[in-house]
Amino acid sequence: MIINKPITEIIIDQNSGFCAGVINAIRTAEEWLKREGTLYCLGDIVHNSEEMQRLADMGLRVITHEEFRQLRHTRVLIRAHGEPPETYRIAQENDIEIIDATCKVVLHLQHTIRQYFEEDENRQILIFGKQGHAEVIGLLGQTDGKGTVITSLDDIGKIDTSRPTMLFSQTTQNIDEYRRLIHALEEEFAAAGHRQLFSHTDTICLSVVNRAKQIQEFASHYDAIIFVSGEKSSNGLYLYNICKNANPNTFFVTTLDQIDQLPAPNGKSIGICGATSTPMWLMQEAKDRLSKRLQITETIK
Repeated sequence: MIINKPITEIIIDQNSGFCAGVINAIRTAEEWLKREGTLYCLGDIVHNSEEMQRLADMGLRVITHEEFRQLRHTRVLIRAHGEPPETYRIAQENDIEIIDATCKVVLHLQHTIRQYFEEDENRQILIFGKQGHAEVIGLLGQTDGKGTVITSLDDIGKIDTSRPTMLFSQTTQNIDEYRRLIHALEEEFAAAGHRQLFSHTDTICLSVVNRAKQIQEFASHYDAIIFVSGEKSSNGLYLYNICKNANPNTFFVTTLDQIDQLPAPNGKSIGICGATSTPMWLMQEAKDRLSKRLQITETIK
C-alpha cells in the first residue's frame, strides 16, 4: 500500500454485504438448522469460505448434484442461484423435500426464459453469463439445454442471425459489458439483413447495478481499499475490478489471515468493502484485525 500519512480511520462500507437473495437463503438455512440440527444444501449457499465454515459448524452439509441423485426421503435446500427443472424432477422421484430459497429475481428470470422458449420452438435463446455458473445452469435448464451461453463478444460467431433471437443476462453480470454485447449483436443482425429478428431484455439485478455505483464512489474516497470476497464469487470479481479502477491501491482479501500478509499500510484512511456474497461480520473482523495490527484503539464506524 503506497500511503504517506499515518492512518487515522478504517471505514466499513455499509452498502456492502449480502444482497436480499443471499440474506433470505442464509436465514432459511439457519432456521432449519436451529430446528433440525442438520440440513443438506445443493452447492455452496454463498461463495464465501468463511461464511460456509460458519454454517457447516451449525450443521449445514453441502452436497454435489451426484450426491443429490443418491439421496432418498430427506430435505435439501436450494440456494439463491436457483436450479434447473431436472433437479425438481429428481426430488419428486426420490421423495426429497425441497426447501426453495431461489432468489426472487432469479426465479422471475427463469420463468421469463421458459415462457419465451415455449412460445416459439425456433427462437434462439442467448444467455450472457459465466459458463458453468450455478445460476446459468438453472437458466439453461429452462430451455431444456437448447440455449446458448455467451461469455463475451468473442462468442458472437456461435449465433445464427437467421433465427428469431432473444438475449438475456445472468443477474449478476457487468451491465456495461452487457450493453456492449447488445450493441454488437444489433450490428451483427443488421449486417445480415435480419435486424428485426433480434430482441433483448435487461435482466441484471438492480441491487447489483446500484452496488457497482456505490462501491465505485466508496473506493475513491480512501487512500487504500481492502476488498473482502470469496475467490469463486462472480459478483466479487466484478465489484473488485470496479474498486481497482476507482482506486489502484485496492487489495483482494479472501481470509482473515491475509490481513496480516498485506504490506504494512501507512496513510490517512482505509476503506473495507465486499461483494454481495460477503458477510458483514467478516468485514467487521477484517477491520478489527487490521486495527489491532496497526494498534488503532478507536476507528470511525
